[in-house]
Amino acid sequence: MEIEPHVSSALLLLTLLNPFLMSVYLLDLITDLPRPVFVRVLARGALISAVVFSLFAWGGDAIFSEVLQVRFASFQVFGGIIFLVIGVRFVFSGADAMRSMRGQPEHIAGSIAMPFMIGPGTVSASVVVGARLPVLDAVFVIFATLAVTVAMVAGIKFGHDALKAQHARVVDRYIEIVGRVSALLIGTFAVEMIFEGVGGWLEDPAPQWRAVFGWLA
Repeated sequence: MEIEPHVSSALLLLTLLNPFLMSVYLLDLITDLPRPVFVRVLARGALISAVVFSLFAWGGDAIFSEVLQVRFASFQVFGGIIFLVIGVRFVFSGADAMRSMRGQPEHIAGSIAMPFMIGPGTVSASVVVGARLPVLDAVFVIFATLAVTVAMVAGIKFGHDALKAQHARVVDRYIEIVGRVSALLIGTFAVEMIFEGVGGWLEDPAPQWRAVFGWLA
C-alpha cells in the first residue's frame, strides 16, 4: 500500500482545518471552560465532523447535485456569509461575540462542528480524499486527521491555562488583541469564499439565467 496519497490527503485536510486558526474561533471556550469539559466538547464536535466528512468522501459531489439538488457554489456563498458575520462581530466585540452566537451549553459540540470544522473547504477536501483513496482508507485518514486536530487545539488550551496561571493580565490582553486581528483574516477568507462561490455560479448558471446572460452579452 502506498503511503504518499494517505499522507498528502491528511495534510490537505489538516491545513484546511487549521488548528491554530480554529483556536481563535474557540477563544471563548478556551478561556471559559475547564480542561476536561473543553476536550470533551471538542472531541464531540470532531466526531460529528468526521461522520459528515466520511459521508462526503463516500458520496462525493453527487450529494449536492443529486441528493440535495443544489450546487456546491451555493454552499460556498452561504458559508462565506456565515464567516463574514462572525468576522465582523469578532472585530467589534471580540470573544464575547462568539459567546452570544453559540447558544445553549448543551449545543456547544454542534456549534464547534458547524461552521468551524465543517465548511466549504473541508467538505471539498473530503470529496478529494474520497476520490484519491478507497472508502475505508479515506475514512481512516479523516478520523486520524481530526484526532490530530483535537490534540493540537487541546494543547493550545493547556498552554493557555498554564500561562494564565502566572501571567493572567498579559495573557487576557494578548488573547483579545490576537482575536481581533485574526478576525480580519476571518473576514478576508469569508469574502474570498463568497467570490469563489459566485465565480463558480457564473461559470455554470442555472438554465433560467443562461438566456439572460446570453442576452446581456
